Amino acid sequence: MGGVVATLIQPDGTAVRIADAQKGESLMEAARRAGVAGILAECGGACSCATCHVFIDKLWFSKVGDPDQVEEEMLDMVDYIRRPTSRLSCQIRLHEGLSGLVAEVAPEL
Repeated sequence: MGGVVATLIQPDGTAVRIADAQKGESLMEAARRAGVAGILAECGGACSCATCHVFIDKLWFSKVGDPDQVEEEMLDMVDYIRRPTSRLSCQIRLHEGLSGLVAEVAPEL
């Protein structure tokens, strides 16, 4: 029973490898369980804040996909630091095809 592997790069450049993410959980849930700094998730994954903002590595973005309209509205709240690969980690459901995913944690403001 293999898990999904993801690596989150913190704003200071430290890489945190999550080797035991579970299929079906969100990237935010896996990151919080692993103690990744900067993933505050104040809304608990309800897509009603932007405190789990990440920048998906360009090589992975097509596999993760674009945000939906609700997520877009939340990302508008952080437009001043937003990048083309911005996503909310609470909206990324992990699966085998995302094993190896790399993302950068957006800076806390």
